[in-house]
Amino acid sequence: MEMNIRSDRKLVEIWLSNAEKSNPITRMDINGICDKYKKQNYLVAVFESGSENLFQNTLDLLVYNRKRTAEKEVRERKPEYALQ
Repeated sequence: MEMNIRSDRKLVEIWLSNAEKSNPITRMDINGICDKYKKQNYLVAVFESGSENLFQNTLDLLVYNRKRTAEKEVRERKPEYALQ
């Protein structure tokens, strides 16, 4: 488990490996950490390792976002062409 405390942003980041995310003792530790920092008005974010292909999922997300941006640009230009 890796924990980063960002006091300037009132943020706690907790990073878990695949082994740690399924460990009940680690889960109890995280609950205690969350309680402690939430009382101090910190946002606690827990990141867990996944089992899927990170490269392919990132590529798919970038393609999807680019497609949505292009569709939005076309929709915004349509009224412009309709007036001509």
